[in-house]
Amino acid sequence: MSSPIEDALLSAIADLPEGKSADPAKVAQAIEPERWRRILPHVRNVAIGLARENKLVILRHNKPADPGKFKGVWRFRALTPEEVAAGGATFVQVYGGTDEDDLD
Repeated sequence: MSSPIEDALLSAIADLPEGKSADPAKVAQAIEPERWRRILPHVRNVAIGLARENKLVILRHNKPADPGKFKGVWRFRALTPEEVAAGGATFVQVYGGTDEDDLD
């Protein structure tokens, strides 16, 4: 059984051209136009679950991000045919800040 948020996330990427991403705020606005900021954390949590099930890819700096570790502004997209064949996206660690921060 799917939730309205799950349905909205999946429908947001269903008609996008390959490689194009969607904004989670637009999903929240479509579900709850007046109080969309309130449900944005729920949209994030559902997107994390769908990413773990390989139903979508969470992006940070336009690169696939680990659903359990990403922080900050994010977007999402459908898996590419290559990612589907590989069994999912390959995550890139992107945490913000400078590149030197990631070298520790």
